[in-house]
Amino acid sequence: MFTKSFHFKNFEKKKFFLRDQKNLKQLLNKKQEIIKSLSSSYKSVYNKKKISSNYKKYNEIRLIGMGGSILGAKAIHDFLRHKIKKNFHFIDNLEPNLNQPLKKNFLNIVISKSGNTLETIANFNVLRNKRDKNIFITENKKSNLRVLAKKLRSEIIDHNNFIGGRYSVLSEVGMLPAEFMGLNPSRFRQLNYLIKNKLFLNSLIYNVGSILSLINKKKMNSIFLNYDSDLTNLLEWYKQLMGESLGKKSKGILPLISNMPKDNHSVMQYYLDGPKKNFFTFFSSKNDSSMKIKNIKLEKDLNYLKNKSLSQIVKSQKIATEKVFKYKKIPFRSFEIFKKNEKTLGELFIFFILETILLGKALNVNPYDQPSVELIKTQTKKLLIK
Repeated sequence: MFTKSFHFKNFEKKKFFLRDQKNLKQLLNKKQEIIKSLSSSYKSVYNKKKISSNYKKYNEIRLIGMGGSILGAKAIHDFLRHKIKKNFHFIDNLEPNLNQPLKKNFLNIVISKSGNTLETIANFNVLRNKRDKNIFITENKKSNLRVLAKKLRSEIIDHNNFIGGRYSVLSEVGMLPAEFMGLNPSRFRQLNYLIKNKLFLNSLIYNVGSILSLINKKKMNSIFLNYDSDLTNLLEWYKQLMGESLGKKSKGILPLISNMPKDNHSVMQYYLDGPKKNFFTFFSSKNDSSMKIKNIKLEKDLNYLKNKSLSQIVKSQKIATEKVFKYKKIPFRSFEIFKKNEKTLGELFIFFILETILLGKALNVNPYDQPSVELIKTQTKKLLIK
């Protein structure tokens, strides 16, 4: 454990590369906006008091965006749902039969770095209503969304030009929604604390080295074994971060999410005895309050379940799976979360962002772009123009 927020158990075979240590040092010393957004020195461009006074009355808040523009906010919402009182609705895909309540007044937060994201524009135009209020987060340049925002006389917040969507969670993109959730953005930005923690930095470097070693052994699939449904959108965010940042030049890692213990009864057999192309990460949370087994209905051969809670059963299944993985020499690491608060989530965001950038540098790919995705956007536009 390198923080009080969660326990991290690294891959069993650790590799330490001076190259990764050097890359991390250079990365942290760079004055780039992505790294700055992880620290307390980052200043959001929106006016907190103005936002609070103008939109405080809205209890129904709708976020409209795609990919990195919305996944971070979804992760924050689900991870910290116990602290959130307002109702949030996330529109992050094109659904022909999109059903939304019509009689409610919404605050729409529309997010697109380019201001030209097709799905975001389409969804907003389908859902827009004169009764609603709108806030747009987009780059300070001419774009379809910015033109529309001005026509509607809506609030416009400038998206940081130097922070791509999937790295934007601790910038305005994730922190403005967090403000409306009643959370404290400053508590997420933990980099200043973490870079003083040698155990954190060494764990990060060993972790990157281990993943590179696994890639060299042709283990290209990173499977997240998720034992807590509240972590699903955090893993969706991590999946995009890893997949979009590293999948270039015929290199990269394929991230997949497996919901546990349900997947014990579907793909676990494949994980255990199928092709050895995978490495795994166990994700779980400490949960002391869950429903208990009703003893009166148990048969004698199920006495071992007496007074057990569902969380105890899930934890036992996780530990048992780790033991089997160890026996079969299947590479894995694990994160067990002790506290669900802004600090914990900030630490996790920072760990995975730094990990991804370091892996990109070691693999000699640009972790900040996504050139081939643009080809699909171009082809889609050509088809719609016909």
